[in-house]
Amino acid sequence: MKKIFLASFLLLMALGASAQKMAYVDTEYILKHIPDYKSSLTQVEGLSKQYQKEVDDVFKDVEAMYKAYQADQVLLTDDMRRRRENDIIEKEKKAKELQRQKFGPEGDLFQTRTKLLKPIQEKVSSTIAEVAKNKYIDFVFDKSSESTMMIYASATYDISNDIIIKLGFKPGTLVK
Repeated sequence: MKKIFLASFLLLMALGASAQKMAYVDTEYILKHIPDYKSSLTQVEGLSKQYQKEVDDVFKDVEAMYKAYQADQVLLTDDMRRRRENDIIEKEKKAKELQRQKFGPEGDLFQTRTKLLKPIQEKVSSTIAEVAKNKYIDFVFDKSSESTMMIYASATYDISNDIIIKLGFKPGTLVK
């Protein structure tokens, strides 16, 4: 009876002691192996510079209008002064609207970035889930994410290279 009780107790302890498997990935490392991601980022950066130049040009026009107004102010009638001030204010409003349209939370740059990068990020995410399921991993943490801090991680649990291989790329071959 003692042996049965002891065997039952040991069996229950063994079941209770089984730990959940955890792993981590470095998504920055993974994304650096994907050529489409690199080219998409380059495209977004180019678009950002183009938009910034457009916005800067409009603001330079506003500044030039204001400097011309200041130089001519003493020669203008009250009516002409008000018209020029209104023109400057309107031009500045248009410049701010252009800036919001290009760089705002729902602006052209954000939409383009989402359109280009979201499919790549979704593919990586689904591949991570697939590899985790195949390896019976319960939790996968992203060590490159700012919200998840990892003080120590054993390299044996890093499945980043598995993800890169599953995506069809070669680990260690970074896109330049």
